[in-house]
Amino acid sequence: MKIKNYTIKVQTDGYCSIHDLTQEADSRIKESGVRSGQATFFVAGSTAGITTVEFEPGLVKDLEDLFEKLAPQSKHYHHEETWHDGNGFSHVRASMVKPSLTVPLIDGKLTLGMWQQVVLIDFDNTSRTRQIILQVMGE
Repeated sequence: MKIKNYTIKVQTDGYCSIHDLTQEADSRIKESGVRSGQATFFVAGSTAGITTVEFEPGLVKDLEDLFEKLAPQSKHYHHEETWHDGNGFSHVRASMVKPSLTVPLIDGKLTLGMWQQVVLIDFDNTSRTRQIILQVMGE
């Protein structure tokens, strides 16, 4: 079994910025030579998450609206009492999405639906460079 590790770097704007990782992941998977196995995406940090969506402007806006309703920026968060960094909302949002996702590989390709992409969502209250670990395992 092969195990290949890659780092995908993404410059984000924070505040629910969503970035499609699919094309770069496809490239790395092809480079790995793995034909059958799985790809695991993991973002280090507690204010971002990885999921799948149909990456189009309307859904991006719908997700921004949803997260603002579920964990509004203006609400008081107990996290602020500890760190005073203004990003309690981002921790709550990220905990709902989770930091990782595993997708099966068949014939050297991610088994995604026709309109499905793997995305990073950065919820923090500042821009930053995020590092996503892509681990490709299989034969």
